[in-house]
Amino acid sequence: MLCFLYELQGELGIHVLWSLWRVLLSIALALITAVPFGIALGQLNRLRKLCEPFLYLLYPIPKVVFVPLLILFFGIGEIPKVLTIYLVLFFQIAVLVRDRTSEIRPELILSVKSLGAGRRAMFRFVYLPAALPAIFTAIRQSTGTAIAVLYLAELFATRYGLGYYIYLTGSTLLDYRAMYAGIMAMSLLGLGIYYALDPIERKVCPWNFLKLTE
Repeated sequence: MLCFLYELQGELGIHVLWSLWRVLLSIALALITAVPFGIALGQLNRLRKLCEPFLYLLYPIPKVVFVPLLILFFGIGEIPKVLTIYLVLFFQIAVLVRDRTSEIRPELILSVKSLGAGRRAMFRFVYLPAALPAIFTAIRQSTGTAIAVLYLAELFATRYGLGYYIYLTGSTLLDYRAMYAGIMAMSLLGLGIYYALDPIERKVCPWNFLKLTE
């Protein structure tokens, strides 16, 4: 732990910030795209029948295999790294949101529509509240995989990130104290994201916890 704190004051802190930025950006992009897509799949039968074969085809594939393709199309910058993590989160969120919104009772939807609710109102007051618990569950389930993919993504053409730091200190510089500090930092990064979701979830969807305490 002392070694970790010492290294954190040096270069390790910069690498932590780069990795954290990549993960948070990937989560944000996944939420912006996967949530509306999952809601649409859950409510539109034609779209679900059209997209589900492709979803089931791509969902089981380890997203790391797309790294060469992403580098081929987007170069060796930040985009392939972020997109690799994004793909892990996107499919997990889209599938769980689809399942959750498809379980909304039709009479509830009809009752809200009878009050004059348009598409925006339906999204805000019906679909999104119903999908929020599934969104947090998907992010939690994907955190471990996302961190593992982060390590692999940061091995390619970068000078910043925990994956690069661990590989450099362990395989090139043979500085094993710094390597173990990097491993601990990556573990704490995943742990921090996991536990940071709890207060956010309690704030955003408190009704989900009222059910558990009754």
